Amino acid sequence: MASDLPLLFVALGTNAARPFGMGARERSCRLASNAGFECADQVEAGRAALLASMAYGWDPAWLKAMRGRPQAVLTFGGRPVMAHVPADGDGALVSEAIERGEVPAGYEQVPAETARLSYGDLRKRERPFVLPLDPGDPEPAERAAYDASYKGVTDALTLYLWRRPAFYLTRWAARAGLSPNAITAVGALLCVLTFWLFWTGHYWLGMLTGFTFMVLDTVDGKLARCTGASSKLGNALDHGLDLVHPPFWWWAWEHGLAAYGRPVEPYAATMVLWVIVGGYVAQRIIEGLSIKRFGMHIHVWRPIDSKFRLVTARRNPNMAILLVSLIFARPDLGLEAVAWWTLLSLIFHAVRLAQMTERKSRGQAITSWLDA
Repeated sequence: MASDLPLLFVALGTNAARPFGMGARERSCRLASNAGFECADQVEAGRAALLASMAYGWDPAWLKAMRGRPQAVLTFGGRPVMAHVPADGDGALVSEAIERGEVPAGYEQVPAETARLSYGDLRKRERPFVLPLDPGDPEPAERAAYDASYKGVTDALTLYLWRRPAFYLTRWAARAGLSPNAITAVGALLCVLTFWLFWTGHYWLGMLTGFTFMVLDTVDGKLARCTGASSKLGNALDHGLDLVHPPFWWWAWEHGLAAYGRPVEPYAATMVLWVIVGGYVAQRIIEGLSIKRFGMHIHVWRPIDSKFRLVTARRNPNMAILLVSLIFARPDLGLEAVAWWTLLSLIFHAVRLAQMTERKSRGQAITSWLDA
């Protein structure tokens, strides 16, 4: 039955712009396919369809938003950007109206300038973008797409320090035709190299390869979202690597202290590693329990949780602590500082989970401040 088929996605018009090195139609079709649409060259009788003008660049979040709004048209500056034509609608008539830059008669208008959506997957709440796609200068649309792919709640280094450099790396990788999985593979090699350098006490070189890997860890995900190249395999590889490698880095750092000239007594080293690794695992378990019990990440319950996520004891903040200790030639104290910060972070998250659980037991709804 037609109602069981995926919604069609039809790109209207032409545009010579090549955002992220891709043709506008090709890129929009990839984004739509990732969102569960079926790309088509034209509307089909009896099939619902989302029609999109190639004169504009838009946030992929609009695909999901417009999917649930039949007989509605997204507008920018009063001109149509995309329209959801129901199965019994006249797709040809709507296509002609959009290509003329006119809002189809009888369609509800959704002004892009005032609409606001919640990005559940990216943990943020902001206005999805719509911009004219200039063939001579696609960078504004590229930058908007890159920013739209960024998580709103993450660590401070990712959010602020290398956000701009990672944009240019992402754009270069896209134009060079590199796949997100290729970036992930390079990152995996750097991750292993970092482990070996820490293990042998070559901390400065390890910092260089480690921070390069951390930047690439941002680039591969942004490249996938910006080019419509997301895949289940890529997502599993990227997140699996992120989840597994940090404890091995801290173990290698402890082992390299002797070669560096700052050995730690075995019993003390064991205690520090138990705190760091155990605390890391426990925090991950708390995050999982929050998702299972309340359907959301613990970092987005209240603004304080989102702010604490900037510095909580995860890989990037821990690396910043170790870098500071290395500047003072005391990598041993850096590892101890990571252990203390891991313990304090664990206490914070455990208390927050207990508070969420207690409030739910009293019948109070547990919702994210991003949904308010």
